Amino acid sequence: MGEASAAAARAPPNLGSRIVVTWAELTVLGLAGGVLGTSIGGPPALVVYFATTLLSVAILLYNVHVLVQRSIDARLDE
Repeated sequence: MGEASAAAARAPPNLGSRIVVTWAELTVLGLAGGVLGTSIGGPPALVVYFATTLLSVAILLYNVHVLVQRSIDARLDE
């Protein structure tokens, strides 16, 4: 099991799959935030909007971090 996790950690960066994962996460979050904000309405909907925006930025930064980390790891292993 240790070899499989080590191989996954050394996997080369894959921009295409990372874009698809990011798109899927943002789509799910946006739909959930939209449904929740619309169903609540009023001032609490603004809080849901801000939380959705904050989480969207967090998803983008996390996925960029993973892509950069894999790129650095791939260059160090060469």
